[in-house]
Amino acid sequence: MGNQEGKNTESIIKETVQELIAKMGFKGEIELKTTFDGEKENVICNIKTNESSFLIGQYGVNLQAIQHIARLLVRKKTDDKANFVIDVNSYRQDKNSSIVQMAREMADQAIREKRVVVLRPMSAYERRIIHMELAKNNQVKTESIGEGEDRKVVIKPAENL
Repeated sequence: MGNQEGKNTESIIKETVQELIAKMGFKGEIELKTTFDGEKENVICNIKTNESSFLIGQYGVNLQAIQHIARLLVRKKTDDKANFVIDVNSYRQDKNSSIVQMAREMADQAIREKRVVVLRPMSAYERRIIHMELAKNNQVKTESIGEGEDRKVVIKPAENL
């Protein structure tokens, strides 16, 4: 199938997201940022808008849905298995920072109190951030427990294992 008229993947992502939010009735400026985490490039598609609460939804559920649809649309237009993250007014970036901070604090508490700490239920995305962050800390182990919407991360002090 190939990329549309030789366009690069980034411009296809940008145009697709712009078109998607316009069809949903929203206005916003799309900015793309590429980061490299040592393993792979990550493309972040940030939508700058005054209507962020609708696009994000409660706990980011609308944002997840928009990202899913945008990825499907982009993959139809390109050979690339375009993997990108959609953000709105850098909501995800801020949320990720607060999740990492909370994970570190809860790990410190588990170590200090020598007990298991159970976090609130979270999305798979949020749990993954916590597992990846705390994998760097050899004083704790993490695992996910529960089903569906009730799935949460458990932090255990390593010396208790």
